[in-house]
Amino acid sequence: MLLAEPRISLIIPAYNEEKFLPRLLASVAAARARYRHGAEAVEVIVADNASTDRTGDLAAAKGCRVVPVAKRVIAAARNAGAREARGEIFAFVDADFQIHPETFNAIEASLAEGKSVVGATGVKLERLSLGIGLSYALLVPFAIVLKMDSGVVFCRRQDFEAVGGYNEARRVAEDVQLLLDLKRLGRARGQKFERLSGVKAIASTRKFDRFGDWHYLTAIIPLVYAALFSRSMLDRWIREYFYEDPR
Repeated sequence: MLLAEPRISLIIPAYNEEKFLPRLLASVAAARARYRHGAEAVEVIVADNASTDRTGDLAAAKGCRVVPVAKRVIAAARNAGAREARGEIFAFVDADFQIHPETFNAIEASLAEGKSVVGATGVKLERLSLGIGLSYALLVPFAIVLKMDSGVVFCRRQDFEAVGGYNEARRVAEDVQLLLDLKRLGRARGQKFERLSGVKAIASTRKFDRFGDWHYLTAIIPLVYAALFSRSMLDRWIREYFYEDPR
């Protein structure tokens, strides 16, 4: 039986995340307990994107609403979760993250001021090395120039629906497009993107753990070539790196 309408809907796309999902949900529970409107004012939705492990069972056992999603595209999983969400505020986070205990209070404060159309908490990595640090440093200028970030991304339900949600034609960078779409929507109203301070999410380094701490740097030239000259090569890389990497 569903309780009264929640204020915030946290939507988690998940594919075979039985390893990482429990620690994310533990951090979510801590943040819900700190939320000034009460834990029940935050609903947690796990969009189970055709997992073959115990992801759905683990989520259900922790009291999450589990939404099965057959289409193996992360944008489709995010959108499916949003369609089932009941909150006024949507927040999205990846299953291998951990969130800060003050996340929901910070989101509430940001949107209450009315100056922001969309925002993000930002991230820090669970471990660092020279290779990871240099890879991260390459991405920072893009985030600064484009005025966007990742972590827990949040917006109002009505604005998410106004821009049509995530673009399901994209298998990658759907999150970047959503931010650009929402920023465009907010510009006419004098609203902007807000990068929150002091509540960064912790991102796993599982891609570095699997492919090596230097793999971003060594992959740049082949990726640029693929993007410019070989759509089939780029499609294969996206499929193997994001969708077929065993977990």
